[in-house]
Amino acid sequence: MMGRVDISKIPNIDKINYNGEYTPDAVTPKSEVEMPSKVLPSIRDAIIASGLKDGMTISFHHHFRNGDYVVNMVMDEIAKLGIKNLTVAASSLASCHAPLIEHIKNGVITHIETSGMRGELAEAISRGLMETPVVFRSHGGRADAIKNDELHIDVAFLGAPSCDVLGNANGYTRDETGATMCGSLGYAKVDAEFSDCAIVITDHIVPYPNTPLALPAVHIRYVVEVEELGDPDGIMSGATRYTKNPKELMIAKNAANVIEHSGYFYDGFAMQMGSGGAALATARFLREKMEEKGIKAHFALGGITGQIVEMHEAGLIKKILDVQSFDLTAAESLKNNRFHTQIDGCFYAGYDYKGAAVNALDFVVLSALEIDTDFNVNVLTGSDGVIRGAIGGHPDTAAGAKMSVVVAPLTRGRIPTIVDKVNTVVTPGITVDVVVTDQGIAVNPNRPDIIEKLEAADILLTDIESLKVRAEKIVGKPDPIKFKDRVVALSLYRDNSIIDVIRQIDEDDEEE
Repeated sequence: MMGRVDISKIPNIDKINYNGEYTPDAVTPKSEVEMPSKVLPSIRDAIIASGLKDGMTISFHHHFRNGDYVVNMVMDEIAKLGIKNLTVAASSLASCHAPLIEHIKNGVITHIETSGMRGELAEAISRGLMETPVVFRSHGGRADAIKNDELHIDVAFLGAPSCDVLGNANGYTRDETGATMCGSLGYAKVDAEFSDCAIVITDHIVPYPNTPLALPAVHIRYVVEVEELGDPDGIMSGATRYTKNPKELMIAKNAANVIEHSGYFYDGFAMQMGSGGAALATARFLREKMEEKGIKAHFALGGITGQIVEMHEAGLIKKILDVQSFDLTAAESLKNNRFHTQIDGCFYAGYDYKGAAVNALDFVVLSALEIDTDFNVNVLTGSDGVIRGAIGGHPDTAAGAKMSVVVAPLTRGRIPTIVDKVNTVVTPGITVDVVVTDQGIAVNPNRPDIIEKLEAADILLTDIESLKVRAEKIVGKPDPIKFKDRVVALSLYRDNSIIDVIRQIDEDDEEE
């Protein structure tokens, strides 16, 4: 106060938080004011600076998909430092993360929490590699667990295609053509905000400020620049193309007809489409119907593809909410289109967030590995019982959307898709409304309103049991998979309750 008043005489001053009296000595001379930098020389330096110790939890995002170098680079440095007994909480793991097997064998990693897993690592886990079961969470469940500190992240290692010296990071750069690009960093946003220490790893430091931004500097402790974040071809491909598979096209046409007559296809509807062949083709047929009827979608949600972008740029979709960009067209759109916005996992699908975008969906189109006669869906384990997929946002969107449509071929090779009981329950049947196959459409009996509307439109329906019987007539009933008693993984529902377990596959007879 520069001597103007005796602060102790101010009424109730003891109830006010303040940092003493002002003194000129507290002001940094302008000649000494500099832009700080959070950049450290190497990943090793950042690990040491973070204070990472035995028994802690580290996290990664999966926006670099099967082209990711970040996870393996970081884990190799951690192993060299002799740090052990870590939990790896990655939003998903891909085939490129097979090197984690050695880190598990050496005790560097003792637990994994993720949404999905593929390749050699998934094979090894399915055969009993880890003592502690892997935890599989949905995208919304993972975001909530981190936000609510049920899954506490000590250090988050977050790859970003561009970042400034303070840590403002994004999934693209405006300063260089041909640079690494992944589009949305939606699944990294929660890790950055709620971890104790967030480290951005980038291959492109840009001038401050790096805006627009996905990860704000206020959430970032350190920045490290590396030569490469990953293989561009594995991180992202060109525009995702429509399928030419006749079976998938038939499924897509049937799904589009179901949606058209469901009561949820109107001017201003909201949708989410998957990235599989049939789901993408469904978007194509819906576009034709939208143009014929002169209606528009208010927004599209979720993992975004070039097809959704094309509809947006044609004026058929007003806004895009992007938690993950699936191809270069989507990433470029996020960079250039004003109403294409990246969102975080809680905004997308948080279970305890009433404003989660999934709750505003009119319909969602989802894929499946298996569907059973109770409409339960498996997207996590294959017909051999091996982990080979991801929960993703499947149960989140099925629960939130007014109508969930699951598309799948009736059979794959010699394996039926409709079965008595799925290997692993990921999405409970109570949230699955319509199953569309190439040989029939079944509506959950819990949705008589949809049945009534589809029958009124002369859409031929069957029941799920009849689809199962038809599949078995075509390919027969496969022998049951043999499992051991040991649980190797847990399947968690979107509220993070355990909905199923995955047991170690039993290959003893085969070895004999």
